[in-house]
Amino acid sequence: MTGAEITSGRLHHQLLAGAAPSSPGDVVRSLLAMQGQDYLASLWAVAVRTPAATERDVEDAFLRRELVRTWPMRGTLHVVAAEDARWMTELLAPKVIRGQARRYRELGLDEEVLARCRAALEGALEGDRRLTRPAANTLLDGIGVPAGQARNHVFGYLAMRCVLVGAAREGKQPTFALLDEWAPSARSLPREESLAELARRYFESHGPATERDLMWWSGLTLTEVRAAVALVAAELETTTIAGVTYWSGPGEVAPVARTALHLLPSFDEYLLGYRDRSAALDPAHATGVNPGGNGVFNPLVVIGGRVRGTWKRTIRKNVVEIVATPFATFTEREQQAIATETERYGAFLGAPVAVTSG
Repeated sequence: MTGAEITSGRLHHQLLAGAAPSSPGDVVRSLLAMQGQDYLASLWAVAVRTPAATERDVEDAFLRRELVRTWPMRGTLHVVAAEDARWMTELLAPKVIRGQARRYRELGLDEEVLARCRAALEGALEGDRRLTRPAANTLLDGIGVPAGQARNHVFGYLAMRCVLVGAAREGKQPTFALLDEWAPSARSLPREESLAELARRYFESHGPATERDLMWWSGLTLTEVRAAVALVAAELETTTIAGVTYWSGPGEVAPVARTALHLLPSFDEYLLGYRDRSAALDPAHATGVNPGGNGVFNPLVVIGGRVRGTWKRTIRKNVVEIVATPFATFTEREQQAIATETERYGAFLGAPVAVTSG
């Protein structure tokens, strides 16, 4: 297997090449979890994998309660299918909670304070109600939780305890709801079944990938990952390169054309779904994608499976301006492909677009 074969496989399994599901819910279900800390970017991450989907189509999937946002792993917000929110969180979040215990204490969030926060939020949300983030903050005012990081940790902690879930927006405001009421389809699974489900679906959606990729993505230990892989190894395909085993879902993957172009959002799974990102991104250009190594990732211009530059949008009164910046240069043909893809992005937004090269 070559680097091109790895990226072709990943584009295929991540629904960026070949046939794709027809609904946003099926896309997220197929990918298992998609990073969601940048809400607007996550809408495009789903839509770019769903033929002809608009921003409204993806938001409607949240309104239908097919999709939710929560903190299932790594202490990071993800978009998941509603039915997957509980078992993933129960499997992966306890380790994060233990790891953040000291930070909770530093912020004054002892067990008694967290219990009062839980009681107040449950009381306000019972009866299938939602609270916007500002309204939830007002509620925490009455408990004396200081503004800023402490409140972020309260919301994350209660989501990781399977109490809260990120529900559909009200206007431009994110909302919280009770997981039990907003997503009654969310299921629990026995631990061994959860491990098997995680490994199977990660490699089916992210393969070719390694055990260490899954370890990074999930936050599990390598021992736990190997136990999970052993449960489903017979259902997966493997290839070994330089002594490293890559796992993937079954089935043939057609090579991706060198000219195939994608404009992917910040934090997209195509790059962030792996510990080792070198198959898609030359390490020399890592700072162009993640300036300063500060955890903020720029949107990606991907050509032939390789990250060749970044892009950004600026919303004006009558047009959305897109600036695509190459690491080296874009050919005329590549610039034309970028223009075509920005038209698709404009259709997603329901707005005209103008594109330039940086």
